[in-house]
Amino acid sequence: MKQTKQNQIELEKKDNSSPGGVNEDKEFLRTEPLGKLLLRLALPTVAAQLINMLYNIVDRIYIGHIPDIGATALTGVGVCMPLIMIVSAFAALVGYGGAPRASIFMGKRDKESAEKTLGNCFMLQILISVVLTVVLLIWNRDFLMAFGASENTIQYAVDYIQIYACGTLFVQIALGLNNFITSQGFATISMLSVVIGAVANIILDPIFIFVFNMGVKGAALATILSQALSAFWVLRFLMGKKTILRIKKQYLKIEPKTYLPCLALGMSPFVMQSTESIISVCFNSSLFCNNSLISFVFASIIISYKCFDVSLYIFLI
Repeated sequence: MKQTKQNQIELEKKDNSSPGGVNEDKEFLRTEPLGKLLLRLALPTVAAQLINMLYNIVDRIYIGHIPDIGATALTGVGVCMPLIMIVSAFAALVGYGGAPRASIFMGKRDKESAEKTLGNCFMLQILISVVLTVVLLIWNRDFLMAFGASENTIQYAVDYIQIYACGTLFVQIALGLNNFITSQGFATISMLSVVIGAVANIILDPIFIFVFNMGVKGAALATILSQALSAFWVLRFLMGKKTILRIKKQYLKIEPKTYLPCLALGMSPFVMQSTESIISVCFNSSLFCNNSLISFVFASIIISYKCFDVSLYIFLI
């Protein structure tokens, strides 16, 4: 009995002393003063959101500069915002709910429960992604018309959301599982996952939109490929040697007693982000008009609203 316990302790020490400073990263979460800890974890997160804001603005600038159809195409993409926000809200439901639960278990030195939480949330995000993808591919036109699309803008909106829907899995993993990286104290790694997607999107946007002449479809394709790079970065880290919590096969079986508390904890950010989509629908409906000038005004409001949205997120951090 004593020998078994001693072996377990030795295995934990060996695991914690793996390359990449895992043990050190564990200790600073426990010993660092609260103020310094807050800055150490919050600053990279804020920087990531600022970069993400730039990526969103540049994305729309490229669409707005498509010859002849720029303003109308940008308005069509703006009509997709409520659906994109809902996809992000589901990522927040699992990620913002699961990551704090994993942190609580880590604080109790219950690594098994923490990794079980990570595994369950990973599988849950895959299931949610499948459902969201099917729903968006089948009923995207109905949703977009209900959310304020006009005959002028509906085709651009459909072109964008159909391609975006195919990358729902990447969005869920990149946004949702990234919280598990931050919760372990690897805020810089978490920031890099956003930076990789942002930089890739800024590079790919003009290539697909203008060089390949794909227009709005090119913008959507650039977005999901960028999210795929971020998702790959996140999964590579969470399955690698430097992380504290790993995605393991034995913890991928979904158990209600594991994921339901995560969903309960994530319900608040889910509701908060979902209600933002209602504001976007109100914008769409109130500015429903075929006039090109109104389309241009709406395109400007889309960019302003995104800036406000990210600024509010940074404030909440």
